[in-house]
Parts: sequence; C-alpha cells; structure tokens
Amino acid sequence: MKIDGGVGWELDKVGAQAQELEGMGYSGISTAETSHDPFFPLLVAAQNTQKVDLMTSIAVAFSRTPMTLANIGHDLNAASNGRFVLGLGSQIKPHITKRFGMPWSAPAARMREFILAMRAIWANWHSGEPLEFTGKFYTHTLMTPFFAPTNNEHGAPRVYLAAVGPLMTEVAGEVADGIIIHAFTTEKYLRETTLPALERGFKKAGKKREDFEISYPLFVVTGRNEEEIAKAKVATRRQIAFYGSTPAYKPVLESIGAGEIQSDLNAMSKQGRWEEMAELIDEEMVQAFAVTGEPHTIAEQIITRYGDVVDRTSAAYAHISKEDRARIIASLTAA
Repeated sequence: MKIDGGVGWELDKVGAQAQELEGMGYSGISTAETSHDPFFPLLVAAQNTQKVDLMTSIAVAFSRTPMTLANIGHDLNAASNGRFVLGLGSQIKPHITKRFGMPWSAPAARMREFILAMRAIWANWHSGEPLEFTGKFYTHTLMTPFFAPTNNEHGAPRVYLAAVGPLMTEVAGEVADGIIIHAFTTEKYLRETTLPALERGFKKAGKKREDFEISYPLFVVTGRNEEEIAKAKVATRRQIAFYGSTPAYKPVLESIGAGEIQSDLNAMSKQGRWEEMAELIDEEMVQAFAVTGEPHTIAEQIITRYGDVVDRTSAAYAHISKEDRARIIASLTAA
C-alpha cells in the first residue's frame, strides 16, 4: 500500500516539506484546492524531489476547461519527469455557479466528457492524432503547431477522479486511471456501493482492476495519550458533520443507519451552527468513519479494514512524532 502526505501552500517552504516527505518514505505528495492554487506547490515539489508521485487531491475540474487542464497537466508531468497525477473533483453546484461563475449540469456525464476531451487533446500533442472532439458539453477541434507543446517525452499524466455517488464512481472506473475515495466514506459504503460501481465502469471500458488505483485519504484519530486522542476525535467529529451536511452525501450516512441526521446537519450548517453540528456525531459514527487508536495500532487497523481494497492512502497524523509516522509508513508500504 502506498501512503501519501500533503504539503502546504507557502511556496518558500514547500521544497523543504517535499524533501522531508520523500526522505520519510512517502510514496506521493498531494495538494488540495481550498484557499490557494493546487498546482504551484507541486511545481516546487517537482524541483525538489526525485521519486514521489505529485498529485492534486483535488483540483476542481468544472471551474476550468479541458484545454486549460490539459496544458497544466502536461506541463507538470513534463516538469516532474512523468510523476504527476491530475486528481480531479466536480465540487458541488453552488460553488461552481456562485463562486466560480461556471455552468453546471449532469455532473457525471459532464465529467466523463471532460476527461475524454483532455485525453483527445493529449493524443493530439503526444501521438499526432487529429483533434476532433465534439461532445455535448465541450468541443475541441482546433490545434495549430504554435500552441502544441513539444516537450512530450513523458506523455500525458495519469488522471484520478474523486467520487462519492455511484454515477461518478462508474465514470471513474470507465475513463480515469484511479479514484480518490472521499474521506467521508464508511467501509460498508465502500464495499457495497463504490466497488460495484467501479466494476461497472471497468466493464464499459474493458479494463481490469489491476490497471486502476484506489486512493482513500481516510480519517485517522490518534495521539500520544487519551487527551490527545480525545482532541483529535473532536476535530474528526467536526469534519464528519461538515461533510454530512451535504445532501448528496446522505447515502453514505444511510449505509450505517444514520441518514436521518443529514437534514438536521444541513439545516444547522445554513444557520452557521458549526460547533453544534459535531454533537450529532456519536462514537459509533466516529468508529464507522475513522481508524482510531494509539500510533502503533494505526497501520494494522488500516491494513485489516482496507488492505484488500485500497492501493494508496493518506491521513493527517496530528500529535504524533516523525518516528511514529515513519513506522506507520513503513508498515503500510510493506503491506
């Protein structure tokens, strides 16, 4: 199992952070698109590392166009000598339409076409195939030599797709190279909903499971003592409550018989009652979503619960030493 670690957005610190993670044995370095651009830190990381994968987890697809991301993906893959993974996500309608000012419709169908459009662009640049992509949402039929990149020795990057619902998950299985499972996922939902949807996607594309990677950045609650574990658990409850307030994620709560709290979480989020929302997340729910315990138990728990399914993972290990992190990484990598 591969294990990934994250770097921050402060570009003057990213190089040292990336070197440290690679030195500790991490398999990949990831960034997220929150309050800053997710691509700039990975360019710095590429210049300061040799082996680790460099991944966006995630970049928002629908705030951009296939051509825009084809350019960025190509350039980062070239700069990293073929180590870049373009991890994409759809975001939700209010953010796409109200924050980014971009169109929203049929997210799974649009995402499928988005990725296929990028692949058509890359095929033009890397294989010389005519650019003749005409779809319902995107059209790309013009490419002249002046606008085509020439540093093509590393080809196109791998594309991973973040998915929760079965339709988007099926799209991931069909047109992506891997899936980024949302942290807001239970083992039951993963096995009973996610995996069957992936298999449907594989079947459509004639792909095999071994040609695909499953990445799961799961919740981990750990610390050096009971006080630190309790503090980490509070933070995790808040995260679970935040994600649980999203209506599209209700089926995940339903997988553990907790679907009835989704409407309460949603209503409280609209009222700004963020602290109170966490009180609805009981201990049983925390255990369903998170791996919990002292540092020396974490790797074994992850392997026991997900070792037969997950190819790579990541987690925030608050309050534990570098030595403990290194032991977790070594155990997971060996598994």
